[in-house]
Amino acid sequence: MSNNGLRLVWVYPDLLSTYGDQGNALVVERRARQRGLDVQRVDVRSDQPVPTSGDIYLIGGGEDRPQRLAAERLRRDGGLSRAASNGAIIFSVCAGYQILGHEFVNDLGEREQGLGLLDVVSTRGEGARCVGDVLADIDPQLGLPPLTGFENHQGVTHLGPTARPFARVQFGRGNGTGDGTEGAYNDTVFGTYMHGPVMARNPQIADLLLKLALDVNALPPTDDRWYEALRAERIASATQPA
Repeated sequence: MSNNGLRLVWVYPDLLSTYGDQGNALVVERRARQRGLDVQRVDVRSDQPVPTSGDIYLIGGGEDRPQRLAAERLRRDGGLSRAASNGAIIFSVCAGYQILGHEFVNDLGEREQGLGLLDVVSTRGEGARCVGDVLADIDPQLGLPPLTGFENHQGVTHLGPTARPFARVQFGRGNGTGDGTEGAYNDTVFGTYMHGPVMARNPQIADLLLKLALDVNALPPTDDRWYEALRAERIASATQPA
């Protein structure tokens, strides 16, 4: 974080912003300002270079063709990869999550190269699409409460040896591999299939990103009554019999 404040970069909102994923940027920005932090938010469209000086980068989900275009442009641009090398925090959702891996299957049915920032490989599932509310236990090392979100994907994501599961599902499909994993992370790079938007359902994730960016162990408390009401409603919905 520079003297000019926290730099929050929302990557390719014109291609990767389905299911209200832009809400993640709004939540991180708001929770930073609630702590008195000066936030400089930069929305980077796909025809613009990705700055390398950001503190937190957020990437949303998208349809198959926009996902391919985003991957091509991110590879060509190189800014996000350089930012990761500089220690920036990156949080990605669904298509963005797949892009951060080694490869995924694009809209042409071909294997598309990812950025290799997460040790994961995504394929296209042959069974039923993963759709519905999810409840999962986040890796205890991250110190966060249960994860609630909404998944809608055909992808199946396999974790390599250097990627840790972000969470393990109680309800839902998660990575679609049948091993109970949901998402992945490694150091300061995170991926999940959860929409919702996931930060509105899980504001503690936004706080985790802020703590990593600020290199602190705790943040001043905020009024979380609205968030907790939403969490309780969605968790109850996920656990009710179909």
